[in-house]
Amino acid sequence: MAVTFSDLHTESGLKSLESFLTGKDYISGNQITKDDVKVYAAVLGKPSADLYPSASKWYDCVASKLSSSFPGKATGVGISTQAPSAEAAPAKEAVKEADAADDDDDLDLFGDETEEEKKAAEERDQAKASTKKKESGKSSVLMDVKPWDDETDMKKLEEAVRSVELPGLLWAKLVPVGYGIKKMTIMLTIVDDLVSVDSLIEERLTVEPINEYVQSCDIVAFNKI
Repeated sequence: MAVTFSDLHTESGLKSLESFLTGKDYISGNQITKDDVKVYAAVLGKPSADLYPSASKWYDCVASKLSSSFPGKATGVGISTQAPSAEAAPAKEAVKEADAADDDDDLDLFGDETEEEKKAAEERDQAKASTKKKESGKSSVLMDVKPWDDETDMKKLEEAVRSVELPGLLWAKLVPVGYGIKKMTIMLTIVDDLVSVDSLIEERLTVEPINEYVQSCDIVAFNKI
C-alpha cells in the first residue's frame, strides 16, 4: 500500500517520517528501494539523531548506499523550498515523466556490498555495541538477612550490613516483617556492571567481621530498573 509524505522540510513532516520509520529499516520492506531514494531526495538534510533517531538512522543508511552506487565526486548543490517559477514548470514536468518511466525499470542501482562497505558496517555495529555496553543498567534487589539466633542485636546487624560500601551499591529502606520474626529484610539498588549480588553476599556480608551478626542472606526479589 502506497504511503504519502509531505512537507519533509518542516518539523511536522519529519515527525511524520520518524513515526513511520520507527521499528523499520526502510520505507518499503527489508531492502532499500526506489521509494527510499524518493523520500531521501525530499529531505533537505540529515534529521537530528536526538529528535528523530529512526529517521536519522535511515538517512545514513540510504546515503551510504547511494554513495557506493554513484562513485563520482559531487560538488554539492542547494535545494530551494520556494515555489517554482513559470519557466521551471516545464522542466519539472519533464522530471516527473522521466521518473514515471524509471519506475517501470528493474535496474539494480545498488548491487552487492563491497568489502569496504562490509567493513564499515561492522565497525559501526561494533561502535554501537560498545556504546550500549557503557550504558549499564540497574537492578532493585530485596534481600533477607538472617541473624544467628534470637539474641543477636538486630540494630548492630543492620549497621554492619549498611557499613558495606561499593561503587554502584546503594542501600535503601528496611521492609517490615511479621511480628516475632527474627530477620532483616532490606532493599538495595545496584549498577549491574559494578556489583554482583552473589559476590556481595559471599565476600562481604557473610565474612568477618559482619558474620558475627549475619548467618546467611537470601535474595527474595531481583528486578531490572
